[in-house]
Amino acid sequence: MNPTPTGRLTPTADGHDLVLTRTFRAPIDDVWAGVTEPERTARWFGPWEGDAAVGRTVKVRLAFEESAPWCDVHIDACEPPRRLAVSLSDEAGDWHIELRLTASGGTTELQLIHHLKAPTGIGEIGPGWEYYLDLLRASLDGTARPDFDDYYPAQSDYFASLAVR
Repeated sequence: MNPTPTGRLTPTADGHDLVLTRTFRAPIDDVWAGVTEPERTARWFGPWEGDAAVGRTVKVRLAFEESAPWCDVHIDACEPPRRLAVSLSDEAGDWHIELRLTASGGTTELQLIHHLKAPTGIGEIGPGWEYYLDLLRASLDGTARPDFDDYYPAQSDYFASLAVR
């Protein structure tokens, strides 16, 4: 498999937004369930546990990362079935991520927006999000999971080039 990178980088008042988009042949409620219900997120991102609500923190296990670490994820906004915003911190820094869903003609478009202070590390971040969104597609479609080796380092130069434009 040779997936084509789709991410784009947009300057904002606070930094940059890395935006990746996927369109699914699925109703918006099904895609929303795929990105919010723990048994469904376990198929493509990782399971989570805790009492989810805006302003609270849940634990998420990144199932497709080395050593499958658990991390704290703060829920900044949850507006079913259209918007979910979360933040977390790890050794790589602070992460602010937003999912926006729109329905149209039997399909659902999902935008993943990674709000960045600076595009540092985008050569590693971008391929990771492409991989995870294709894992989401595979979980919704019931198709085979993609292989991370098809994304990284193959897409790294594409994403790094977005930061210098």
